[in-house]
Amino acid sequence: MSERIELKQYQAVRTTESDKSDLNNYKMNREKGQNWRQFLVGVISNLSSITVGLCLGWTSAAESKMKNASESPLSIFPTVEEFSWISSLLPLGALVGPYIAGPLADIIGRKWTLLSSSLFFILSFILLILTCNIPQIFVARLLQGLGVGFVMTVQTMYIGEIASDECRGALGSFMQLGIVIGILYVYCVGPFVSFVAYQYICLIVPIVFVITFFLMPDTPQFYISKNRDAEAIKSLRFLRGKSAEGVQKEFDLIKKSVAESLKNKGSIRDLFSNKGNIKALIISSGLLTFQQLSGINVVLFYCQSIFEKAGSSLEPAVATIIVGAVMVFASGCTPLVVERLGRKLILLFSAAGMSISLGLLGAFFFLDDQKNPIVESIKWLPIVSLIAFVFVYCVGFGPLPWAVSGEVFSPEIKSNASSIATSICWIFGFIVTKWFALLSAEIGSYGAFWLFTALCIIAFIFTMTTVIETKGLSLQQIQDRLNGRR
Repeated sequence: MSERIELKQYQAVRTTESDKSDLNNYKMNREKGQNWRQFLVGVISNLSSITVGLCLGWTSAAESKMKNASESPLSIFPTVEEFSWISSLLPLGALVGPYIAGPLADIIGRKWTLLSSSLFFILSFILLILTCNIPQIFVARLLQGLGVGFVMTVQTMYIGEIASDECRGALGSFMQLGIVIGILYVYCVGPFVSFVAYQYICLIVPIVFVITFFLMPDTPQFYISKNRDAEAIKSLRFLRGKSAEGVQKEFDLIKKSVAESLKNKGSIRDLFSNKGNIKALIISSGLLTFQQLSGINVVLFYCQSIFEKAGSSLEPAVATIIVGAVMVFASGCTPLVVERLGRKLILLFSAAGMSISLGLLGAFFFLDDQKNPIVESIKWLPIVSLIAFVFVYCVGFGPLPWAVSGEVFSPEIKSNASSIATSICWIFGFIVTKWFALLSAEIGSYGAFWLFTALCIIAFIFTMTTVIETKGLSLQQIQDRLNGRR
């Protein structure tokens, strides 16, 4: 408020042409703006992330319904092999999606590519409402995967380009928060409604996203790349809550950056043309790979069945809801601390915590497999271990690999690099999800969870030795650091 009064007083006494120039300089250098605007856009854009969460958590309740003759829409029960495909077709679709979404984001814009992801989600839930056979469910899950691939590729680009330097880390964490809200949503309603009602409830979210996000602007970088400078300034004014003069300096910097990136438009081969690009790809792909190798998709897809198999003392559906609520709480913490503690420290904490919690979960299943009498007195351990796992995952390795991925790539290679990194992520997501049941049968549930424990330890070492800290750095400063420049 005092800033506005000061500005009005300044305007009242400055009337000459030179003073008008001073006023413009005043606005350019002193106008504070309104950061809540970019947070509003971030929240609305992440309704698409909530839809991703719906799809990731969908199988937890749907599996038990399809096994129940009174609730299943199918005439026959799916086999174990068919269930593995129902779970793993989503990562397979998400593997393909980025190669469509990346180029499309450069052609029609980040906004319209994100909006188009909802077509896959809406069509998939309509198919599930009408389903009467397993192949139809396969198609629906593959469509959901394509939508997930679109969102995961373009959402990081959109947020990275609308956010100011001081808000980029917090806004980048919103994707994971949206995903876990979607997971909690299906955990809460899935076990307690019919199969068809379950699909209708899921269908609401992508429809609301389309209606609200349609009103939001595209990124200034996209508008400038298409020589639509007036729209770029309008977008910046909306996002920053400033006058045209107030955003002029940022507009000039973005325009220069975009001009350089268009001049040096990168191909996939350019990803390997210099040390900075290679290091960015290693960091992004490595973090996203370890995100999947932590076993998170196994926990999300089979959460209810894990509790059932463990013979938990708590009702499996209730335990699953508790896990979902913890995920939301943990993901909500990240935007509050990421700019204070930095990405790297939180990632190290996350990897260490996942290692310990998965190790304990594996120990429980080992004791249970050995028929050890102590199992009866530690029925609480699977709940505590999974709650601890999802907490540390959602604080660190859930949101931050996507946030870092949106920061480390230079503009000229960002769309190609994001597509490759996201695809690598979902290749491992497909492998883990498709063959977890077979792996558990071969080496036991305890062996599978101990394998995830070892991979989380490797993730800790990778983060410690390879990942750079991006807290408080501009996108150009990040590129300088990756390339070894001061």
